[in-house]
Amino acid sequence: MNSASSVQTQVLIIGGGVTGTALARDLALRGVDCVLVEMDDINAGASGRNHGLLHSGARYVAGDREAAVDCRSEGDILKRMAKQAIQDTGGYYVAVQGDDERYIADFPSCCARSGISARVVDVALARELEPALSPRTIAVFEVPDASIDPFRLSLESMAHAQSLGARLMRRTRVVGFEREGRQIRAVRLQSRNGGQAQRIEAAQVVNAAGAWAREVALLAGAPIEMSYSKGTLLVTHTRLAGRVVNRLRLPGNADIMMPGGTVSIVGTTSTRVDALDDIRPTTLEADLIVAEASRMLPALAAMRYVRAYAGVRPLVGATGGRDARAVSRGYALFNHEDQGLDNLATITGGKLTTCRLMAERAADLVCRRLGVTRACVTATLPLPAVPECAWTEPGHSPRAWMRTLRLKDPLLCECEMVSGSAVDAIYAALRAAGDTPTLTDIGLRSRVGKGACQGAFCALRTSAHLYQGGGFQGSRGLAEILDFVGERWRGQRAVLWGEQLAQAELMEALHCGLFGEELQDDGLPDAPGQVAAGRAQR
Repeated sequence: MNSASSVQTQVLIIGGGVTGTALARDLALRGVDCVLVEMDDINAGASGRNHGLLHSGARYVAGDREAAVDCRSEGDILKRMAKQAIQDTGGYYVAVQGDDERYIADFPSCCARSGISARVVDVALARELEPALSPRTIAVFEVPDASIDPFRLSLESMAHAQSLGARLMRRTRVVGFEREGRQIRAVRLQSRNGGQAQRIEAAQVVNAAGAWAREVALLAGAPIEMSYSKGTLLVTHTRLAGRVVNRLRLPGNADIMMPGGTVSIVGTTSTRVDALDDIRPTTLEADLIVAEASRMLPALAAMRYVRAYAGVRPLVGATGGRDARAVSRGYALFNHEDQGLDNLATITGGKLTTCRLMAERAADLVCRRLGVTRACVTATLPLPAVPECAWTEPGHSPRAWMRTLRLKDPLLCECEMVSGSAVDAIYAALRAAGDTPTLTDIGLRSRVGKGACQGAFCALRTSAHLYQGGGFQGSRGLAEILDFVGERWRGQRAVLWGEQLAQAELMEALHCGLFGEELQDDGLPDAPGQVAAGRAQR
C-alpha cells in the first residue's frame, strides 16, 4: 500500500445517504474539513429506496414513543429548513371494518402524549376529499405527515457542504483500516472504476454507511450488533390521493400509500435478510402489497404499477427470530471507545425524517473530540436551494421547459417531460465537480427513466443527446444504455401484468431486437413468463 496516494482531512465520513450528506453539511458549517466517500452514488442504499414519507411520528405512538417524538420534532424542523424538498400534503390514518377498535380508540390519546396532532375527521367528509378511500372505512384521523424528496435533500446537503470546502468521492469503497493503538491512522480506499488505491489520513472517522455500517465497523475491528429488514414498495402509474394514507393499526405490511408527485408509492413489507448483495422485490411481495393495501384503497387492486423497488433497514441491537417490526426505529450512535478506538464513531438506524438529528449528534461527538466548539446550526439555517439539484422534483422539468418557451429544446423523456437543457445542466454540474457523468448518474439526478416506459425511449434519446454534445463517444453510449435499462428492468419484473407487461415487451423488442441487448433474467423464480402466467386473472 506504499504506492497509494494519500489525502489528509479532519473528518472522513463513510456513506453518502441522507445521514452522511447531512453530517458533511453540519461539519462544514462548523468549519471542519471533511471528506465523504460513497461506494456507489448519493442515496444508493435505503436513503433512495423508501416511501419519501416525512413522518409525523404517529406511526410509532403506541410502540416506540421515543421514535415518535423524534419524528414529530424533526419533521417540523425540516418543513422549515428544507421547504424546497417537501410537499406538505398532510396525512390520514384510516381504519376499515375489522380493524382493532381498541387501537382506534386509543390512537388520539397516544398521539397527544407524544405531542402529535391527531384530529378526528368525519368519514363521509374524508371520503369526499379522498374518493379512493374504501367504503368500509370506519374511522379517520388527520395528522401532519408530508412528502419529502430524499434525493433533493441529500444532493443539496452535499452541494452546500462542498461549497464550504467538503469533498465528495463517489464510487469509492473502503477496503481497510490502518490502526495504531487506540487510533485509526488511515483508511484504505479503492475506486470501483479502477485506478490507483488511496489512503485518507483523518483525525476522526464516522461510519454512516447505513445497512453496510456493520461491515465497515468489522473492517475496523469494532463489531456492532445489527440485523437487516428488507422492505419492498410499488410505484403506481398515477397519483391516487392528495394526502398520505396510513392504515390505522399497529405497523404492518402494506399500510402506507404515499403520494409522490404524479404517482403513488405503496408498501412496505418487512422481511429479515442475512446479506446485502442481492436485494430486489419479488412477485410474492407485490401480490401481498396489492392484496393488503387494497383493503384501505380498493382502486389499488386494479391499478397499473410501473415499478417495484426494495431497500434494507439497518436494525440495531436486533437478534434471533424477533419480529423486525418490533425493533425500534430509533437511531444509534456508537463511540467505539470500549472497543479500543478513540477516533471512530458509527451513526446508523433511525429514519429519513431524523437524518438531521442523527447528523447533529454524530457531529457533536466528533467536534468534542477535535476540540471544536462551534454549535450546530442546521436546525435554524435553511438548506440553500441549488438549481442543478431541483430536477429530481416531479413536475419541475415541464414547468421549467414551458417557462422558457424554448421550442428548440428537445424533450428527451416524454413521460416526465425532461428536456435536453435539463440533462445539459446536470451533466455540466457533474463535470464541474470533476466527475465523468454516466446515464445512471443523470437518471438519479432527474426524472429520466422514472415514467411508464421506464427508460425504453428516454435512455436512447438521452444518450443520443449526449453524443451530439460530445459527452459520449465511441461505443460508450450502448454500454450506458444497457446499464441504465438493466437497472430499470430489475424494478419491473415484480409488476409485470396488464399494461406494464405490454410496456416491458415493447422495451424488450426495442432494446433486444434492435440493439442486440440482453436483459438478464438471473434465473430467478419470478421470470417474466412466469409472472405473466400468474397474473392472468388480473
